[in-house]
Amino acid sequence: MTRLRLGALLMAVSLLSACGVAQLPWAPDERVQKAAFSDGGSSSITLMTVVANGSNSAGHSSLLIDGSQRVIYDPAGTWFNSEVPERADLLYGITPKMLQYYIDYHARDRFHVVMQTKQVSRETADQMIRLAIAKGSSMNGMCAQNTSHLLSQTSGFAGFPVGLWPKDGVKGMSAIPGVVTKKIYQTDEGKDLKT
Repeated sequence: MTRLRLGALLMAVSLLSACGVAQLPWAPDERVQKAAFSDGGSSSITLMTVVANGSNSAGHSSLLIDGSQRVIYDPAGTWFNSEVPERADLLYGITPKMLQYYIDYHARDRFHVVMQTKQVSRETADQMIRLAIAKGSSMNGMCAQNTSHLLSQTSGFAGFPVGLWPKDGVKGMSAIPGVVTKKIYQTDEGKDLKT
């Protein structure tokens, strides 16, 4: 009986291993390096949270990291632009135009974007970029968990609460001294910009 169970288990493992894994975006080195963008200004980390108008429930969170280059850590995100190279959940080449496209994608009639920005040293921002690279791809529904986890590991954000809900991240950022909050409301009219 034990051999039968072991045989069935081995067969199941071999069948499941044949299913494969979905291909994750992985832009070539040359494309990532060519897209690198920095406006030369001060470094910052911005928690971007998509919040439903009316119910005030939050649906997605990501991080705009402005260090030696500007990137967006968009765990389990669905935004795509052919001009923006992506590796796992990290979006490179975030120029002002691409940032506007990203915000436009999320701020609609039913949703607004809460942007909570903290000025940090370039070293701190670059530390977070390295942490995001090391984190890799996220499972669906884990955006708040992964953004809050990165924040909790970054200098200046010690004790940041790690949680599953994007609204917890908004609350956590609000408690950090020096954070500036901006809310972006937009309608859908004329928003579908082409690149």
